[in-house]
Amino acid sequence: MNFVDVFYLSQDGLRLYLRDYGEPNANAPVVLCLPGLTRNSKDFANLAESLRLSYRVLCPDQRGRGRSQRDADSTRYRPEQYVVDMLEMLNQLGIAKVIVIGTSLGGMMAMRLMAVAPTRVTAVILNDVGPVVEPHGLKRIAGYVGKTAAFSTWQEAAEQIAKINGVAFPNYSREDWINMAHNVCMEQDNMIVLDYDPAIALGVAAGTAATNLWPLFDAIPPKPMLVIRGEISDILSAETQQEMVRRLPMVTAVSIAERGHAPTLDEPDSRLHIQQFLTGLAA
Repeated sequence: MNFVDVFYLSQDGLRLYLRDYGEPNANAPVVLCLPGLTRNSKDFANLAESLRLSYRVLCPDQRGRGRSQRDADSTRYRPEQYVVDMLEMLNQLGIAKVIVIGTSLGGMMAMRLMAVAPTRVTAVILNDVGPVVEPHGLKRIAGYVGKTAAFSTWQEAAEQIAKINGVAFPNYSREDWINMAHNVCMEQDNMIVLDYDPAIALGVAAGTAATNLWPLFDAIPPKPMLVIRGEISDILSAETQQEMVRRLPMVTAVSIAERGHAPTLDEPDSRLHIQQFLTGLAA
C-alpha cells in the first residue's frame, strides 16, 4: 500500500492515527476521508489508491477506532470532538483546504466542518447521510454497536458481519464478507475482535445521536456537494436527499443500486460519480 503511517496528538493528549497517501505534487488538492461510526481508515484503502496520483488522500482513524488511542472519557466520543480532532490534525499537517468524503458519521462531521470552518472545506461528498437520520435505521445500528464479540476465525467473523449487514449488501459474496471482516476487525490475543472501543456506543444507546440536523445543514455555505445514497438505505431517505437538493444550491444527488447503509464507494457507479464530481471541481 502506498501510504505513510502518521501519528499526532489531539488537543486533549490522545495519540491519533491517519494514513497519508502521499503528496503527488505541492499543489495537489487534499482529500480527507472520514469513516462511519464503527469504521476506520481501512474502509477507504481502495478509493485512496485510485485517487493518490492526482490527490493527497488523508484517511484518519477517529479516537477509539483502529490505531487511534481509546478515550478514557466516553463522553468525548461525539461528532463535535471528532471535528476538533480533524481541525487539529489539519493544522499540524499545515493543510489549509480539503475536499471531504464522509460516510455516515463521517458525513455528519463533514457538515459540521463546513459550518464551523467554511474556509477549510472546498467541497463535500456525503455517503448515505443527511440532515435527517431515519429512526428505524438508527435503532438497527444501536442494536449491534458496542456489543463485544470475539471470533476464532476470519470466516466466523465474516459470517457474523454478514448477519448484521446482509440487508445492505444483498449481492455480496463470501469473499466480500471476508474483506469487510478484515476492515472492521483486528487480531488480538489469538482472537479476532472488533476494531473499535465498545464505549463509542454509549451515545447511540442513550439516544443522544442527532437525528435532525436541518439547522446545521441550512448554515452550510453554498459549495459543491455530492450526496450518494444507497437505494435501499434505512438511514438516508430519498425524500431527505431530495430536500437537500432543494435547500442547498450546488448539490448533486445520486443513488447506488443494491446498496443500503452505506455504499462502500468501491462500487463502479460510486467511483464514476466520485470521479465526475472531482473532475468537475478541477474544471
